[in-house]
Amino acid sequence: MADHGPIAIICGGGSFPGAVAEAIVRRGRQPVMFGLKGWADPEIIQRYTHHWIAIGQVGRFFRLARAEQCREVLFIGSLLRPPLTQIRLDWQTIRLMPRIVASFRGGDDRLLSGIANVIEGAGFRIIGLHDVAPDVFMPKSVLGRCQPSERDKSDIARGMRLIAALGPFDVGQAAVVANDHVLAVEAAEGTDNMLARIADLRRLGRVTAPIGVGVLVKAPKPGQDRRFDLPSIGPKTIESVARAGLAGLAVAAGSTIIAESASVVALADREGIFVAGVDEAGAAR
Repeated sequence: MADHGPIAIICGGGSFPGAVAEAIVRRGRQPVMFGLKGWADPEIIQRYTHHWIAIGQVGRFFRLARAEQCREVLFIGSLLRPPLTQIRLDWQTIRLMPRIVASFRGGDDRLLSGIANVIEGAGFRIIGLHDVAPDVFMPKSVLGRCQPSERDKSDIARGMRLIAALGPFDVGQAAVVANDHVLAVEAAEGTDNMLARIADLRRLGRVTAPIGVGVLVKAPKPGQDRRFDLPSIGPKTIESVARAGLAGLAVAAGSTIIAESASVVALADREGIFVAGVDEAGAAR
């Protein structure tokens, strides 16, 4: 049965929680924001019914979500994996510590799936963005004026194959490819820091491809639980791609979140870079 009640949104950092909340409101649902202390942006969270929770306050979240009559839970926003020593323990968390510790032994997919199991075990339903806000995803098209060249399309295809091949190792969701040469693979540093590394390598002469050659590619990992941690882009991504001297970026259409799309297009046009939504086989449309 479809649920039309309020949705509990556990919010990390960045602008994406705000974009998702707006999309949920447009579809006639009420978001209840649970901002993670130290991560979520207060300016975004406070626009809606909201509560603040520390990482690890499982019991507090359960109590507040039930009081708000939320039965569905959505995760959105950036968050670095915290060390176990920084988790704020309430009594419910202490009871669940053996399961939580087991979830930390592995990659991010294992951790998120373990947390989801804990929440669903308490009677909630974990949902994905496709369930409530499908309009926040990148379309299969090229946004803005700039188009990828044939060389760019070859780099996109190679990047998509690379991300697919690395999927079983639960590594990152992004790579930079120039002239079919893999320059970087995203790991724990995140996309923006990976792109900053490319900019540094250019300054050091370690990247020999000319300015305007090379592509950032982003896609989910094969087999990834798509209720969590989907790749995302926004205006900051465009700025980082431009600073790295790349020709543009290509992301998996229908499974990559795009925030502030009008600003993304305006910035991309100003910087002269392309923004392409592609299928996960890598062919730009």
